[in-house]
Amino acid sequence: MPRNWAGTYEYTAPRIVAAAGVDDVLRVVGDSGPVHALGTRHSFTDLPDTAGTLVDVTGLPPQFSLDEAARTVTVAAGTRYGVLAVWLEERGWALSNMGSLPHINVAGASATGTHGSGDANPVLSASVRALRYVGADARLRDVRRGDPDFDALVIGLGAFGIVVEVTLAIVPTFRVRQDIYTGLSWDAALSDLATVTGAGYSVSVFSRWEEESIGHLWVKTRLESDDDPVPDAILDARRHIGPDSPLPGDDNVTELGGVPGPWLLRLPHFRLDAEPSFGAEIQTEYFVARPEAPAALSALRPLAERIRPHLIVTELRTAAADGLWLSPAYRRDSVAIHFTWHDHPAEVAALVPEIESALSPFGARPHWGKVHAFDAGRIAAVHPRLADARAVFERLDPDGRFANDHLRRLGIRS
Repeated sequence: MPRNWAGTYEYTAPRIVAAAGVDDVLRVVGDSGPVHALGTRHSFTDLPDTAGTLVDVTGLPPQFSLDEAARTVTVAAGTRYGVLAVWLEERGWALSNMGSLPHINVAGASATGTHGSGDANPVLSASVRALRYVGADARLRDVRRGDPDFDALVIGLGAFGIVVEVTLAIVPTFRVRQDIYTGLSWDAALSDLATVTGAGYSVSVFSRWEEESIGHLWVKTRLESDDDPVPDAILDARRHIGPDSPLPGDDNVTELGGVPGPWLLRLPHFRLDAEPSFGAEIQTEYFVARPEAPAALSALRPLAERIRPHLIVTELRTAAADGLWLSPAYRRDSVAIHFTWHDHPAEVAALVPEIESALSPFGARPHWGKVHAFDAGRIAAVHPRLADARAVFERLDPDGRFANDHLRRLGIRS
């Protein structure tokens, strides 16, 4: 059976259908039995799996429809963000933000609350303005921003149907530079984390949980002019000068060194034309309210010696609050604490509950598509609108065609 993009989860569905058009999706949903959507396979769990048929939407024709007056673009569900970005840039338009990987598909990233970074930037799902999906009755349905079910369905986890088109908000194109700052101490970061995360349009903190230094900053600055100045220091971190990079294995990342460039070649960490991230890996991520992030990070530091042998890197990013019911940033500005692990499944499985225990006082919410140990009770405790979202899913799919073991385990479906 196929695996996810990192090779660390193997799908168990007995049948996969590669949809070449919307008619294929309608036909499969019209058949009896469980069914679920599959995108670019960037989840790390059984969230997109099923006991029936997986419908791969990445082969849907990549049609683009631009509405400049409304400032929106409509694309096929399986379209990769990087492909859409190139199309938009050629026409003078942009997305307000992107995830670190431009390889992810629009519908899958939206459905799981995937995100980039930036204090003023919400998760990518917040740019959704409309969805077209195949419902349980094997008919095409549309839901738009402002409709009663919209805030439940955007981050819908595949629990109500198979999305075939997504309409996103767009903005005029813009330019960005990327700079690396090294040597940020824990003391400085935890005493003034707001200065760190607010240092650019999009900021990431990369850490190996060393004793003195939290690590380095990756600051993406939105430019009005290519010669806009940037600071030489952020707290006690200094800007890295020169073409060489302090990042490990940086041959697949977008251009650094303060070189101005278009948004689509700077906002993602990784290049669309290269293999992303580190390869065989497991990912875990938790969102905490931004004011509580220093205390949450301090609570994790005693685990550093146990985390480090299995860790590739931790990344800290921010997301602005939104109103989507199952968003990890629902109603609170958030800091996301992300772990990219080596492919050490047993060790990661043992560490995750300890990390979650340390973060429990802060109401941490896990990323829906990444490895965690939450059960239905704990998910409900941190997602105040979960029962409301479940009621919408049950109403739209009363026979549970789109339910699976993962969704039932978390109480997202009955």
